[in-house]
Amino acid sequence: MAASPARLAAFQVLLRVEREASFAVELLHSKLLEDLAPADRNLTTEIVMGVLRWRSLVDETIAHFSFTPFRKLDLEVVTALRMGAYQILFLSRIPSHAAVNETVELVKEGRKASAAGLANAVMRKMLARQKSGKRISSQGTLAEVFAHPEWLVQRWGEQFGYEVAQKICEYDQQVPETALRISSAEQEKELRSQGIELAPRALLKSARRVVSGDVTATELFRSGSIAIQDEGSQLVAALVGEGKRILDCCAAPGGKTGAMATRLPEAEIVAAELHPHRARLLRQLVTEKNVQVITADAIKLPFGAEFDRVLADVPCSGTGTLARNPEIKWRLKPEDLKDLQQRQIAILTAAMKHVVSGGRLVYSTCSLEPEENEQVVEAALAQHPEFYVVPIKEELMRLRDSGELVWDVDQLAGGDFMRTIPGVQPCDGFFGAILERETQNL
Repeated sequence: MAASPARLAAFQVLLRVEREASFAVELLHSKLLEDLAPADRNLTTEIVMGVLRWRSLVDETIAHFSFTPFRKLDLEVVTALRMGAYQILFLSRIPSHAAVNETVELVKEGRKASAAGLANAVMRKMLARQKSGKRISSQGTLAEVFAHPEWLVQRWGEQFGYEVAQKICEYDQQVPETALRISSAEQEKELRSQGIELAPRALLKSARRVVSGDVTATELFRSGSIAIQDEGSQLVAALVGEGKRILDCCAAPGGKTGAMATRLPEAEIVAAELHPHRARLLRQLVTEKNVQVITADAIKLPFGAEFDRVLADVPCSGTGTLARNPEIKWRLKPEDLKDLQQRQIAILTAAMKHVVSGGRLVYSTCSLEPEENEQVVEAALAQHPEFYVVPIKEELMRLRDSGELVWDVDQLAGGDFMRTIPGVQPCDGFFGAILERETQNL
């Protein structure tokens, strides 16, 4: 008996996430799943994302029932057991015998047949405990209950307070809603005619939430006319404001580039991306004719001070996106934040050199960490005193007055900066700052 196609695909994805530091969301949209039926594809996604969201709790359960110390188990065995444990703990619709048998088969698929007996024993002990009605789920600290690293939850508690930290953790453990960026009532009407049920979103008037239907199968999506894009990301793009010549320093995968291009069809937009393959993907996803894609390092772009608007949406830890990228929380270490900060300061200070007199720059991340946000802005301003921070509330009020922003401005404005917090706002966590270059008197 071989493992089912859905579970075998999930097994392969999870192994690559661990071995190659790949992102699950990218692998789940790769050729690994192209031959799967829709139902199998959904099950693969459910298992992969579930295992990654609840990994520490799942591992704790495996360790409790394994007669071999957890740290001595081979990765293939651990991965199969994680999948089986997740199905028993969280997927009540999966027949118990299927979870057990498939786990054993995956261990064999991973060429670890000698561990098949161990896998069978662990799964059956787990199943017996579950059937007895005794709780297997973790009870303890906020980090333990919601399967997050202790150090990360502790810093959120110190920064935002315990109640908000819990909201972040709860949000991270749920499947995020699918938000759409659309630009016209005609597009919405066409989607509805194709069976896509939509509902209004919470932050932006133009955004929509997919209630049901496969939007990725529509021509509007395939042509790039609409896009799946988190509302927090859409809001960052809106902060850039009106501009005639715009630079997007770290543009891939292109969500914010596309949002700006759609909103400002007369603007000339240059989208820079360091990696050639990501630049090619960016060109495929952003089809607007007013966008020029270049392959270049954001720190050494071949431009002078010639843009009235610049977006520096820098590479970051991604702690605001753990609902979509749960593997990040298991990879990230506290010391990584300082390394990221140095790169972020370098990109931001380089981007400042491309802003014309009187022009503006938006600095953004999808991180919740001050090392990547306020501290980066502070360090860059110290090097470039010709820039000053524009109080974010001014721009948020402009968006509200125009009718685009429908969320409470005061909940988004934290001092001079914009912040969305998962669980507080119904979107990923983003940070945004607007810096303006002083007008030079000639």
